[in-house]
Amino acid sequence: MWCAWPFLPALMLLSELSVARVQTAPCQTCRKLTESFIKGLERTANKNFGGGNTAWEEEKLAKYARSETRLLEIVEAACEKTDFECNRLLEQIEDQVETWWFHRQQEAPDLYEWLCIEELGLCCPPGRFGPDCKECPSGPGGVCGGLGRCEGEGTRLGDGECVCDPGYSGNLCQKCADGYYREKGSNDSTGACAACYHSCKKCSGPQDYKCLDCKPGWLLHDNKCVDIDECGTELARCPSNTYCHNTDGSYECRGCDQACVGCMGSGPARCKKCARGYRLKGAKCLDIDECSERAIACPGLNEACINEEGSFHCDCADGFIRRESICVENLPPAGPEKGLFDDMTDDEVLVLQQMFFGVVICALATLAAKGDMVFTAIFIGGVAAMAGYWLTEKGDYMLDGFLKGR
Repeated sequence: MWCAWPFLPALMLLSELSVARVQTAPCQTCRKLTESFIKGLERTANKNFGGGNTAWEEEKLAKYARSETRLLEIVEAACEKTDFECNRLLEQIEDQVETWWFHRQQEAPDLYEWLCIEELGLCCPPGRFGPDCKECPSGPGGVCGGLGRCEGEGTRLGDGECVCDPGYSGNLCQKCADGYYREKGSNDSTGACAACYHSCKKCSGPQDYKCLDCKPGWLLHDNKCVDIDECGTELARCPSNTYCHNTDGSYECRGCDQACVGCMGSGPARCKKCARGYRLKGAKCLDIDECSERAIACPGLNEACINEEGSFHCDCADGFIRRESICVENLPPAGPEKGLFDDMTDDEVLVLQQMFFGVVICALATLAAKGDMVFTAIFIGGVAAMAGYWLTEKGDYMLDGFLKGR
């Protein structure tokens, strides 16, 4: 048994599956599996031998050739890890492969024929098809006259009908298909089917003047196929807002210009009627500039009119933005509030500092002039302290901040 295979962990759970389970597996999977198996046989032939001891090698080789070790080596490499169908089939036919390997190789050397056709019933022999492997239609040249393939050949599927090669038709692919003619073979033999001129359905030769019948969209005239202009007849059927454009053997419907409502050709000069936002000027439907023609195209405050092809739209004028459907001035965000003296120059601050100290000193001097020793002492100490503080950067910074409200 193969329960030791690393890629088949669920093998024991599947061992009870019967051959009937694999009837639905496609023949091509079985064919691919057996071909890979045969390559494994070739790859493992004479493996690990060639040391020079011929008698020993012959004895060991005979044991290895039909050993379970070799079988496992071949089976492990029979399917790609990503090939789900191959691995699934291999799991299901474990018993059949072992039977062939140990008991049937001599009498049935063709593994594909024994396994895929006889044992599993997934395939048919060449030239046969379907569940009962019926014979494919055959004639001179073999299956389908050698000019086609039998639908389902080699499998248990298909209906057996001949799918002919290009240029051939009929049950056995012996006739020339439409658009082909029979060439003259050498010594009055039947020649191959060759292509007619592209507009001919039937012909007697490859030239445009040897047509016998024409393909749809063409009219036979003096053995030539002339294109029918469907756009000039009632044969053309194009939907609204499109126009008919003639092509070789047919026609196509193309869209009208955006300036048109209905048209007879391409461009704004072939309109049947001008679309909204366009006006006929001369022979063309041209865009209407609503911004210049309307007195108040955009009635909103601070709005500007922008013309477009076939229309216009209103947008805020330069320097304005839309807020709640109204265009308002686009002002920069407000900064921090300024102090009382923020706009003063350095010179103006210096003068104001001097005036402040003068007022303080005068007030103290007035109090000292009354003869009061207490106020006199305060006056002298205040003058000394203010003079020292005045001469320091700290004092200057403090006064500057005080005057500027910082």
